[in-house]
Amino acid sequence: MSTFSGIWVPLVTPFNQGEIDFPALSSLCHHVMKQGVAGVVVCGTTGEAPMLSDEEQLQVLDVVLSVVPGEKVMMGLSGTHLPSVLAMQQAITQRPIAAILLPAPYYIRPSQAALEVWFTELADKSSVPIVVYNVPYRTGIHLELETLRRLAKHPRIVAIKDCGGSHDLTCSLIADGELDVMSGEDGQILSTLCMGGTGAIAASSHIFPEKFVALVKQVEAGDLAAARKNFFELMPMIRLMFSAPNPAAIKFALSLDGMMKNELRAPLLPAPVNVEEAVKDYLNSVSR
Repeated sequence: MSTFSGIWVPLVTPFNQGEIDFPALSSLCHHVMKQGVAGVVVCGTTGEAPMLSDEEQLQVLDVVLSVVPGEKVMMGLSGTHLPSVLAMQQAITQRPIAAILLPAPYYIRPSQAALEVWFTELADKSSVPIVVYNVPYRTGIHLELETLRRLAKHPRIVAIKDCGGSHDLTCSLIADGELDVMSGEDGQILSTLCMGGTGAIAASSHIFPEKFVALVKQVEAGDLAAARKNFFELMPMIRLMFSAPNPAAIKFALSLDGMMKNELRAPLLPAPVNVEEAVKDYLNSVSR
């Protein structure tokens, strides 16, 4: 069985009048875990981590760990100042977590050689596994196949959240069998699973998480007809959840169930009215 498999929910961070809504966060954790997801990701992109201080990120992590077993919790870590990132990594790994989700340094577009050094140094100093987050449309730099193959030789670099947008890279990594390949693009979950990927870190799985869990089981059982039907039914919702900058539509959808306030931190804004109306109409049309 893969180290990192199944559906992991990259948790939103609820806010209430500008402050983190810890009771809502705790309730959200209880909700998604009851639906059978494999785990949760704390302070990823969907969690608005760049808008949280380091202290707030650790507070969020501690609240999640009070609800979710550590082996089912992955923590996001990003930055460009290596000493600061290492210090935050040390603070994170004092907690019992399953892994760190680590993207490339953003904005500065380092070379592939520099990326290899960056990930290797952080992995060398980590006491928990590293899941590489390849997301070039956010960081500005693509982790190339040969770089990832070299990083995969590190004993603590064990998986990838694949948002690279390259079908060839995805297929090659799955064929190599050195890293657990988890889809980070919600619209590519079914194709990644069918090619042999291990799971997904899927923001839209906040909504109908049980259907995403069922999708993984359907593929594992070889019931591709059921998997296709399930996935195609999910696709309109997936598109809606990304019709505004993430996680605006997701937070609005969750607010309709009273799970949290429809509130984001600057520079993000709530979803436009037309998106909110489309989300509401869709959810009213389906059985929740």
